[in-house]
Amino acid sequence: MMLIEQGPIRPPSEAYSLLLRVTRNCPWNKCAFCITYKNEQFSRRTVEEVQRDIDTVAKVAEQIRKISWHIGLGGEVNGQVVNEAARYGHLPYHVAHWLYSGARNVFLQDANSLIMKTSDLVKIIQYLRTTLPSVARVTTYARANTVTRKSTDELRELHEAGLDRIHMGMESGSDTVLQIIQKGITANQLIEAAQKIKDANISLCWYIMPGLGGREHTRKHALETAAVINQGNPDYLRFRTLSVLKNTPLHDMMTSGAFTPLDEDEVVIEQRLLLESLTGITTTVVSDHMRNLLMELEGTLPIERDKLLNTIDRYLGMTPREKANFQLGRRAGVYSVLDDMKNPIKSSYVEKLLKNIHTPEQLKTALTELRSQYE
Repeated sequence: MMLIEQGPIRPPSEAYSLLLRVTRNCPWNKCAFCITYKNEQFSRRTVEEVQRDIDTVAKVAEQIRKISWHIGLGGEVNGQVVNEAARYGHLPYHVAHWLYSGARNVFLQDANSLIMKTSDLVKIIQYLRTTLPSVARVTTYARANTVTRKSTDELRELHEAGLDRIHMGMESGSDTVLQIIQKGITANQLIEAAQKIKDANISLCWYIMPGLGGREHTRKHALETAAVINQGNPDYLRFRTLSVLKNTPLHDMMTSGAFTPLDEDEVVIEQRLLLESLTGITTTVVSDHMRNLLMELEGTLPIERDKLLNTIDRYLGMTPREKANFQLGRRAGVYSVLDDMKNPIKSSYVEKLLKNIHTPEQLKTALTELRSQYE
């Protein structure tokens, strides 16, 4: 078996990217809402280890293209070639999938790749670009306080080597909320990191968590997050609605009564307050995670501001029964967007599901259970 080490997660937008692990796990690993890397030790991989994985990808790609030639497809990698390659137990399937997707994008794992020495990361990216010349975009995760410790010149070196985008878990722009969730960063660090990244001509994608302040701090979370976004002006802003996971400090806070999670409507109201408070920026809002209720809440500011707010107002203007139908349909995977409710087959199916739910508390429990599928 030709092995290529991989970490556990990547952003939804990197679904078709080659995953290349340069660090293992998370160096912070204290966020109150996160369970991904719990009980796992952080470590940096060596340049040589990562380069060997890149070499393995190149060898696997060559073998898969040989399979394509063998079955008469002239080196093209399509679904037939992927299925044929799967019959070879020693070939990593994800490389075949990457080739089928165009072999254009690479995501550097795990949670904070920029914690590596800049010179080492530059060597890795340069080697990647040279060895796999089809690569057009290289992205990674990074923490704000890690970015602030690097100079703008170091970030420019990374961009010149071929780093195109940094994905960053902002979560909130409220220092109060950031402290409660033990994020280990501040609003000022987020703003400073954004400025450095932009000065280095690297694209920035911030992730925020609607609901992270709970009922106790929902307004502060929305307004202060908007204020940081207005100063940072990221290229992309992605919603990733909070889901309180078991065996996390946040779950303990919820159980003790110190944290009260928002219901579906309250999350959407919080999103509206945040969006209407965004001014003077050219950010593209994306809602590409299954935990989000309104997946269609996407658009570029300022030109699509009204579209975003109108989508929210359309949902908030529904009757309680219509909202219950949409909530259950979305969480059950029947609906993707609001207009799916116009499909009589889908809506009647969801209505049958609703007949087995007799109280608001039962609906809340059902929605929570369904959301847990997307952790």
